[in-house]
Amino acid sequence: MYWLGLDIGTGGSRALLVDERGRVCAGFTAPHEDMRMERPLWAEQRPENWWDAAQQAIRGVLAEAGISGDQVRGVGLSGQMHGLVMLDEAGQVIRPALIWCDQRSQAQVDWVNQTLGREAVLRYTANPVLTGFTLPKLLWVRDNEPHHFARLKKMLLPKDYVRYKLTGEYATEVSDASGTSLFDVVHRCWAYEMAERLGLDRSILPAVYESSDVTGTVTPQAAEATGLKAGTPVVGGGGDQASSAVGNGIVEPGIVSCTLGTSGVVFAHMDQPAYDPEGRVHTFCHAVRGAWHVMGVTQGAGLSLQWFRNQLAPGTGYDTLTAEAATAPPGAHGLFWLPYLMGERTPHLDASARGGWIGLTAKHTRADLIRALLEGVSYSQKDCLDLIEQLGVRVSSVRLSGGGARSAFWRQLLADVFGRRVVVLETQEGSAYGAALLALVGTGVYSSVPEVCRVAIREVESLDPRPAETEFYARGHAVYRALYPALKDIYRRIEAL
Repeated sequence: MYWLGLDIGTGGSRALLVDERGRVCAGFTAPHEDMRMERPLWAEQRPENWWDAAQQAIRGVLAEAGISGDQVRGVGLSGQMHGLVMLDEAGQVIRPALIWCDQRSQAQVDWVNQTLGREAVLRYTANPVLTGFTLPKLLWVRDNEPHHFARLKKMLLPKDYVRYKLTGEYATEVSDASGTSLFDVVHRCWAYEMAERLGLDRSILPAVYESSDVTGTVTPQAAEATGLKAGTPVVGGGGDQASSAVGNGIVEPGIVSCTLGTSGVVFAHMDQPAYDPEGRVHTFCHAVRGAWHVMGVTQGAGLSLQWFRNQLAPGTGYDTLTAEAATAPPGAHGLFWLPYLMGERTPHLDASARGGWIGLTAKHTRADLIRALLEGVSYSQKDCLDLIEQLGVRVSSVRLSGGGARSAFWRQLLADVFGRRVVVLETQEGSAYGAALLALVGTGVYSSVPEVCRVAIREVESLDPRPAETEFYARGHAVYRALYPALKDIYRRIEAL
C-alpha cells in the first residue's frame, strides 16, 4: 500500500508516493503557469491551473510507480500559504488568486491596524497583519473590486482549493489557517470576533481541522479525473512550511530547519506559543497536534537566483551559476546583495523594500554578482535564525532543504554564515513528503507525527562551520544589517515616484 503527498507550490504541483515506512517510491511534478505580475509587487495565479497540474501530477506519479489508485490508502495536501482563492455560490473561481508574494495591500494593512489597533491584532492572531497574508488581500478586493467581492461565498487557501476539487469539502487546517490574519493561533480556531469587527461574514471561512485529521474523501468525479479511488481519505495536511518541517523532522524541540525555495524560511518547533512583540517572525500552529512553530521568512531567497538566471543568464543551469560563484572570494570583493525583490518580511516587515547590489565597482565580475547574491540571501536567513534564538529556541544544528540545499557550495556557505552545523537528510522532498507522512498518521498507521518522523527521517550529511569564514561573515553580516536602515527612506521615495 502507498500514501500520497501532494504539494501545490508556486512553480508546480508535486505528487509523491511513500510506503508505510515513509520510504519514497515515486515522484512526479507538473509545472504551473508563470505567476502574473501586471504591476510591480503584484502576483497572481489561476487556481484552475493548480487543479489541472494536480491531476497531471497524481496521474503521473501513479504511472511512474506502476500502481493503480486503489493501492493509495490516503492523501495529504501541502501548498503555498497565504494565497486568496475566492469561490462563488456555485464553487467557481471568481478571480485569479492573489498569492503569497503579492504586496499590493499596504493600505488595507494600515486600515486594519487603525480599526482594531495593533495590540488587538496580536491578541486575536499572535501575529501582526502583513501585506503577504490573506486578510489584507481580501480587503483589497473588497475595496477595489466590489463586484467580485459581492459574489464571494467561500475563501480558501491554495491547497484547500485542490482539496475542494478532490473532496467537495470547504476545509482547511490549523497551520495554513494561521497565515490568514484571521486565525486565533493560541486557541487553534478562527478569530470570528475579529472578522466581524472588520465587516466580514464568518460564513466565508471554511471548516478547520488539525493537520492529520481526515477532512473528506475523494469524490467519484475527482477519482475519474485523477485515477485515485473514490472514498480515499484526504487529511488536513499543512501549509508548505509546516509540511516541509514535518518532512524534515522539525517536530520536537532542539532542531531547526532552513528551507530555500522561492522564499527562504528558518523554522523551529515550539511546545507552547511564544511570539515576537514586533512581529518580525511568525508564530503559527504546527502540523503537529497541540504544538506551534516560529518561522522567519526571506521573501526573495531562491527567487533571487531564479531572477538572475532568467534575466541575466538565460538558459544557464543553477549548478553552473553556483559553481561560478565559488570562483569568487568570500565577500565578493566588498559587494552586497539585498534580496528584497518582493519587499521583505523578516526582520523588516516592509513591502516597499527594494533589492539590489551595493558596493558595485568596475572590478566586479559575474561571479562576484552571483556570490554576493548567495551571501545576501544567507545573511537574510541569519537574521531569521538570530530572532528565533532570541525567543529562547535552542539551536544545536540546522537541517537544510529546498532547491538551494542541493548546492554543496551553498550548504557550506550557510554553515559558515550561521556559525552552526548544518545537516542534510536522506529525503529532500520537503513539503510533499511531509504531506505524505501526515497521511500515514491520519489513516492510523502511526499514532502521532513525531512517531512517524522518528521512523522515516534519516540524516546523511553534516557540515561544520569553518572558524575563519564564520568570523569573516560575522563582520560581513554587520555591514549587511546596516544597509536596510540606511536605505529605508530612499525606498519610500522610490515608491512615491
